[in-house]
Amino acid sequence: MIKRYTRSEMENVWTLESRFARLLEVEVAVAQVQGDMGIIPKKAADDIRKKSKFRVERILEIEKTTKHDIIAFVSTVAESVGKNGRYLHFGMTSSDAIDTALSLQVANGFCVLEDSLSKLEKALKKSAMKYIKTICAGRTHGMHAEPTSFGMKMASHFVELKRHRSRIQKAADQMRVCKLSGAVGTYSALSMQVEKKVANLLKLKPELIATQVVPRDRHAELMLALAQYGCGIERLAVELRHLQRTEVGEVYEGFSKGQKGSSAMPHKKNPISSENLTGAARMLRSYASASLENIALWHERDISHSSVERVFMPDAFMLLDYAADRMAGVVENLVVDKQRMKSNMNLSQGQLFSSHVLLEIVKSGVSREDAYKLVQKCSHSLKAGEHLKEKLLSDKKASKYLSKKALDSIFSGERHLVGIEKLVTRALKEK
Repeated sequence: MIKRYTRSEMENVWTLESRFARLLEVEVAVAQVQGDMGIIPKKAADDIRKKSKFRVERILEIEKTTKHDIIAFVSTVAESVGKNGRYLHFGMTSSDAIDTALSLQVANGFCVLEDSLSKLEKALKKSAMKYIKTICAGRTHGMHAEPTSFGMKMASHFVELKRHRSRIQKAADQMRVCKLSGAVGTYSALSMQVEKKVANLLKLKPELIATQVVPRDRHAELMLALAQYGCGIERLAVELRHLQRTEVGEVYEGFSKGQKGSSAMPHKKNPISSENLTGAARMLRSYASASLENIALWHERDISHSSVERVFMPDAFMLLDYAADRMAGVVENLVVDKQRMKSNMNLSQGQLFSSHVLLEIVKSGVSREDAYKLVQKCSHSLKAGEHLKEKLLSDKKASKYLSKKALDSIFSGERHLVGIEKLVTRALKEK
């Protein structure tokens, strides 16, 4: 991932240095178990544990000749161990180390990611509580529907992102696998017992059955979960982008001192963060698509998945980490214009409350069909500046079924707020 969209905490998980460090962690654990079981000399296992080290530069130098990064890695570490370095990678195939090390990287990546996801969810929860009574227009098809509150909007995004996080947690957990079954996965050189003991050391679980690689449906599940969270961020980003349009103007992204919105138009305050995060979600979906393509490999394995995975795995983690952190900043610094929300509600001249007028007329004994036609007629015949409540009171037929007291109650919005407060409170308390 390019530096512009990378936070250092997550970047550190996916550097070459970190990748080789996780590979070394696997190799040392295997040697330790093999030494304890008498498969290799105990002295060799001790030397591997104490002396193993690497330099990325040396690995890359050897790889120029070998054209194989794991062989280059093993050769580099063996050099540091000395004579007993010949017992390094004993009985293993490359994918044993690669896939098990990747499991460790994913676990580390998820730990970093959780902090960013939590930051965003906390920002949304705080916003939901702050604006729980800030009534505004709810829209369907981009048009006024019924009143809602800005707090309810934020609560909706909060609970969705919590669901997405639980999916990532589950997907990350099923990625905590150790694969040491060797070439084509038959345990011909290493036993299941070795794999089990190494898995325990690394706090992983043995892959139930592998080919030469861990089946890539596991990786696809993880990428799909990351992409879904990205879609959740995009849903929020699109909502904020719409609300920031000049014609709506109900919220604005925070604008810092010295910030500029346009090179040509000095007045501009563009929703650049929300637009940026919409784009990030598109990239995350593309990584999910690539991960699905990686599932079908030839026979027991090929390496068509390898080049793809080296790009999308670190990039997806870094991009979602960046996106969650940036969206948290947007929510924390969002400017909410309560007065504009109120005035926007009046644009539809009270029609936001038509459904409750309909119910009130039905309660008086009129059929739903007739009540609907009556309210629709009054709504569609409103003149400029005329309010639906006044129209209903002045209409001879409608006024027979509706009292001023009932209409005052309906058009106050209090009926909506009662349900909204209960709903938001329940949602924010949900574990």
